[in-house]
Amino acid sequence: MTIKRALLSVSNKAGLLPLARGLSDKGVQLFSTGGTAKTIRDAGIAVTDVAELTGSPEILGGRVKTLHPKVHGGILGRRDLDDHLAQMKEHGIEAIDLVVVNLYPFRETLASGADYDTCVENIDIGGPAMIRAAAKNHASVVILTDPNDYDSFLGAFTQSGDVSVEQKRSYAAKAYAHTAAYDTAISTWLTKEAGTEMPLEISFAGKKISTLRYGENPHQSAAVYANGDKRPGAINAEIVQGKALSYNNLNDTDAAFECVSEFLVPAVAIIKHANPCGVAMRESLAEAYRAALACDPVSAFGGIIACNRPLDGETATEIVKIFTEVIIAPGADEAALAVIASKPNLRLLLTDGLPDPAEPGMAYKSIAGGLLVQNRDAGQVGPDELKIVTKRQPTALEIADLLFAFRVAKHVKSNAIIYAKNGSTLGVGAGQMSRVDSARIAARKADDANLPTEGCIVASDAFFPFADGLDAAINAGASAVIQPGGSMRDQEVIDRADKAGLAMVFTGMRHFRH
Repeated sequence: MTIKRALLSVSNKAGLLPLARGLSDKGVQLFSTGGTAKTIRDAGIAVTDVAELTGSPEILGGRVKTLHPKVHGGILGRRDLDDHLAQMKEHGIEAIDLVVVNLYPFRETLASGADYDTCVENIDIGGPAMIRAAAKNHASVVILTDPNDYDSFLGAFTQSGDVSVEQKRSYAAKAYAHTAAYDTAISTWLTKEAGTEMPLEISFAGKKISTLRYGENPHQSAAVYANGDKRPGAINAEIVQGKALSYNNLNDTDAAFECVSEFLVPAVAIIKHANPCGVAMRESLAEAYRAALACDPVSAFGGIIACNRPLDGETATEIVKIFTEVIIAPGADEAALAVIASKPNLRLLLTDGLPDPAEPGMAYKSIAGGLLVQNRDAGQVGPDELKIVTKRQPTALEIADLLFAFRVAKHVKSNAIIYAKNGSTLGVGAGQMSRVDSARIAARKADDANLPTEGCIVASDAFFPFADGLDAAINAGASAVIQPGGSMRDQEVIDRADKAGLAMVFTGMRHFRH
């Protein structure tokens, strides 16, 4: 097949003119629409308006311009079928051998905060139809949707007048992915606008940012994809310095930043394997870092550090004293940048903002045969939501620590137990099969770090099914407890707390994290 006629209609005009000129120089007849035709014509390249090809003007404010048999017949007609060729000749339809289309900027329009009607008008109809038609007939038609493919296409075309079967299939696969992602963005937006929480059908689309060296382990391949969500985090951050991020780095960095965003005062979270090994809030970031590190300095080695304030020189100086994989923060001052620059392999990610922990959103997890889909855990508990269930009332300081620790527990793998005092974690028990084991491990971690737990508070991400978990906390010296409540043995647990003189509050909200 030799490419003789091409249709070009693009919103993103990057690389358009070199492509158009290369085609024209090889004798390819160009057809185009609207702004694309004007751009080509203004560059002195011959081009024919699609309206002249179809014999029909653009109508309905440009909503209809390529939806015509002379366009789609030219794209979809099979060159290897005599009846297709006969029908094309009968109706005066000439073959179109190359289609170059990318779509109205719907996602960019949505991200700009445009109103509903403007977003609707940026839903492309003719473009996806042409892309899908050309991709279906890729044995005879080349479809280009990505400007990054123009050079490779032109190189092959200039040499042979065509491209290989493998290239055509590759371009077609990319074309269907392009329209699928586009439709997913529209569907997601309309679903949200309609107030539908869990739609009957759901799609996920993302654009590959980079191929990763490997996944969780070296024998697993991996890549990172962006879905267009502008929530501040590892994917949307500026990588100021450091070597490429791994799969595990990205997963842990996301967990760290989401955790630290829970707090309104300066706070630091140190994460290892998606679990906090230390979280603290203080009047300054440096003080918060030192307190977070004190919780588990052994596990912090090679960890991820998240800050909810711009990184300053004092904090940076403290951080570089031990090996750290990644620092993520909303910003950094010049002093901090200078300190971090002395560690060229240390990744520094700046996000220019914090994720809103109360912002609704969707979370996905793959399982065999499909996806588990749920709302993001945006639940937060304030002092007014606490239900005091014991005889002893918690003090104001205990309430502050209870709320702090319960927010940390939200970001710890269940079963989660947190010991805390004065806005710092003392011991974290994560991911155990029984709550009592988590309680014992958290106490042991505090002891290993030489952090006394006498008079601390304890937070549990879910209810205590038996009093034995509470017994472990009592043995550790806890004075107050925060937990969701809701167990059939709640009264037994409350009675045990009363006997020990503890204050206990129920939140009515569970924070399982798996």
